[in-house]
Order: sequence, then C-alpha cells, then structure tokens
Amino acid sequence: MRVGDGPSPVVQLRRLRAELRKAREEACLTQEQVAGAMEWSPSKVIRIEAGISRISANDLKVLLPHLGIVDKKRTEELLELARRARARSWWSSEYRGIASKDFLQFVEYEEAAAVTSNFEPLLVPGLLQTEEYARAVIRQFGQRPTTERVNALVELRMTRQELLQRPDSPQLNFILDEAVVRRLVGGKTVMGRQVRHIMQIASMPKVMIEVVPFSAGVHPGMHGPFVVIEFPDPEDADVLYLENPRGDVVKFEVPEDVQAWQEAFLQLRAMSLGPEGSVTYLGKVADEMS
Repeated sequence: MRVGDGPSPVVQLRRLRAELRKAREEACLTQEQVAGAMEWSPSKVIRIEAGISRISANDLKVLLPHLGIVDKKRTEELLELARRARARSWWSSEYRGIASKDFLQFVEYEEAAAVTSNFEPLLVPGLLQTEEYARAVIRQFGQRPTTERVNALVELRMTRQELLQRPDSPQLNFILDEAVVRRLVGGKTVMGRQVRHIMQIASMPKVMIEVVPFSAGVHPGMHGPFVVIEFPDPEDADVLYLENPRGDVVKFEVPEDVQAWQEAFLQLRAMSLGPEGSVTYLGKVADEMS
C-alpha cells in the first residue's frame, strides 16, 4: 500500500479490537472468562484487545458467538475488518527492520489522520526536514549507523513527506520552540536552507506552523515532543504519541491523557508568535544564516 492508497491496517486493527472489547463488556464477560471458554491463555485475550496481536479469521469465527454476535451480516463485517487488519502495509513491508514497529505504526496513523498536532522543542519535525538536515540528525542519533542504514532512514523520512502533497492530506499543525530553528544542525548553510524550507511548507493550505519564542518563558511543551493524531471517523478515538530521549515513540490512548496534551497544544498556540508572525520571524532567522 502506497501513501494514501487505502485504509491503514493499523486503523482497521484498532477498530476491530474496540468492537471486540465492547462486545465482551456488553456480554458481561471478563477477559479471564473469555480465555477459559476459548481455551486460550489470558494473555492472548489481553493482547488481542490491546491491538498487539492480530486475531485470525478462524479464531474470530469461534469467538464471536461466545460474545453474543450471531448475526450473519455483523459477523461478516467483523471478519472483513480482521482480514484488513492482518494485511501488511506498504510501510511495514518496505521498512521493517529499518525502523521500529512502534514508529512504523505511528507513520501509518499519521497518514490515516484528519488532523495532527505536533510540538517539537529541539529538532525540526520529520515531515518538515530537508534531506541534508535529516541526514545530519540520523547520523548523530544512530548508534554507529552504517551508510546503508542512514540512507534507508533518510529515504523513509523523505517518503513520509509525500503526505504533504496528497490532495486529501490531513490538517498538519506544527508548533516549534525557538530552539528548533536556532540550533545549527549540519552547520549554518544547512540550517539556513532548512529554515527557508519550513517557510515554504508554511504556505501550503493545510499546514500551520508557529514558533514559541524564548521570551515566552516556561511552557507546557518543555516536557518533550508530542503528537496528537485525530482521525476522520469519530468512532476512532484520538491517539497521543510521546517521544523518549532515545527517539522511540510511545503511544497513549486514554482519553484523559490525550485531552491533557491537546490542551497543552492550545496553550502553546496562545504563547506562540502566531502563523504570520512565525513566518516573519523565520525569515529573519534565515537571513541571519545567509
């Protein structure tokens, strides 16, 4: 599956596990009771409902009647959802072994989004990076990366950016701390081109880029980078991704957690220079690096 060519398997998996958990709760069954009836280990039920394991069509056919789902049409709908969830996405096929499973899942959610809200305190977000900036970052953060691995990761980052050109691209909101555009990643010349590249992307109709200046003082984004992903279907709950110091992404789906970071994003917007003011400021920074 190429970018934008169809529904993401991870989104289908997310919908399926939500349906199964809902059906189990409506049947007043615990995960342990389901595991006992199916002669599965409790961990298998937990992993299916958490979206860690993909349930097979055969297992699902046996499970559904036990959960009280016997309607033929509804059964077929869930079986089709399971088949789609088990499909391997283009991202996973091409980059498995190059990027982590969690990161590839994040990329699939990103391309399936309606809106993404991304805050970065130190580095330019991947979707906004030039190739030379990306290469400088990947070389620094990799543990003795080979040329082949660096090239593959740069290719992945550049391929992600096809999302910006899609006719049905999501609304992409970015807030950057001033440190992001002041830090000379790759040197003055590379950084100057990077800042001008951000300015070009900011002119796209479905992109919003704002900068929080140092003068804003302490702000809620100082905990670290985060991305909130909202989906087109209201039945698909929002997802929060946090990045740890090693660059790994960690997913949260508890509504209260996601809402707290959505509110943090709104606070950061209020502290920023605004879209127009941010572009004007970026122009001054780029001129200083010329």
